[in-house]
Amino acid sequence: MSGSMIVYWSASLAQVMLALAMLIAALRLLRGPRAQDRILAADTLYNIAMLQALVLAIKRGNPLYLPFILIFAVIGFISTVVLSKFLMRGEVIE
Repeated sequence: MSGSMIVYWSASLAQVMLALAMLIAALRLLRGPRAQDRILAADTLYNIAMLQALVLAIKRGNPLYLPFILIFAVIGFISTVVLSKFLMRGEVIE
């Protein structure tokens, strides 16, 4: 078995596991029970989506995805911080 086939099948398995993790996080996002749980679930979904794109880039051997992955990570982090600040203080901009 060649090295590229091992990477291909490992990446495929990783994508299946990440899809399962996305399903679990989406259930937590929908069910709650609190707003804090939903924010953490949304943050988890951002991170898992970023990892899905990274695994896809590795699987296809295409580095073109990497700038989009970084942008997605920054947007996910900023949105989590903004939502958390809103829950803590009731306002985003002071």
